[in-house]
Amino acid sequence: MTEIAITRTTTPKQPPADETLAFGKVFTDHMFMMEYDEGQGWHDPRIVPYAPFTMDPACCVLHYGQAIFDGAKAFRGKDGQIRLFRLKDHAARVNRSAGFLCIPEIDPAMIEESIRALVEVDQRWVPSMEGTSLYVRPTIIATETFLGVHPSHSYLYYVIVGPVGPYYKEGMNPVRILASDTHVRAVKGGLGAAKTAGNYAASLLGAEEAAKAGYTQVLWLDGVEHKYLDEVGTMNIMLKIGDEVITPPLNGAILAGVTRDSVLQLLRGWGMRVSERPISIDEVTAAAAAGNLEMWGTGTAAVISPVGELGYKGERYVINGGKTGALTQKLYDTIVGIQYGTAPDPYGWTRLLGNRVGG
Repeated sequence: MTEIAITRTTTPKQPPADETLAFGKVFTDHMFMMEYDEGQGWHDPRIVPYAPFTMDPACCVLHYGQAIFDGAKAFRGKDGQIRLFRLKDHAARVNRSAGFLCIPEIDPAMIEESIRALVEVDQRWVPSMEGTSLYVRPTIIATETFLGVHPSHSYLYYVIVGPVGPYYKEGMNPVRILASDTHVRAVKGGLGAAKTAGNYAASLLGAEEAAKAGYTQVLWLDGVEHKYLDEVGTMNIMLKIGDEVITPPLNGAILAGVTRDSVLQLLRGWGMRVSERPISIDEVTAAAAAGNLEMWGTGTAAVISPVGELGYKGERYVINGGKTGALTQKLYDTIVGIQYGTAPDPYGWTRLLGNRVGG
């Protein structure tokens, strides 16, 4: 694997106090960069001081949206050790997303090492207060200068990182979500399974309307029948009805969430009845009305987010008395314990910062 060149900043900034952290507002002193050119492949991996890009007005990413990203996290445990969570899985997902947009794959080991090396350079930025972490954003954009609809012949892969607090202002308190029967985010056969910029652009109008109605996020329904649950704008959705835990299947329209997979592994390891199956909004509202529903979202940014209220067709359904359910809390405590190193890691999800790829 090609060695990563490192150029350190001459004007380091002071990291903010842990208790002041929001999400996605502050970034560290450095970033990772690497280019792709047709005939040369991916080349020139380097860590450099964080700085703006210069782009041509005809840069194709600005016109045709060839852009993907991912999101991972690093955690500082009470033992002082920094742990990277499920880095291999995030690297694999970068390449899966790239495939959807005709972007050349990167050696997964290089993706892992680019993140590990950058976190190591900026490790003083990893916060230590519970609920905080260092968020990692690997991104690929098309950089060729042209007007015309075809895949670019050049790309930029870069990684930026920043200390973050909770994704939702509610923290671990229940959020309110609105099931939309008027907007569509993605359909099977489209780009719903890729972490691409266009997917998030498609969610903005519905999310704005939900926010105006007092909700935190949109629960997207399938794009064909507007009947079956897909996912929430920033996380996969799960629910428990009776003794069955249900989550929508990976049908090509939703993202294969890393936290989703973590939760499924935990639940099955605990011997619970787990179903990855289509579930209609009518089944969900009936369970809510009967007081037989626990619901939560899963995602890297929010980890586990309890749902306390669901809106649909003008009706509001209070879930679990508007309180965090017992299973939701157990999942949160278990995953956070693994991430911070205070609980056993039976699946080998975390990697200590000092462990290089292949080392």
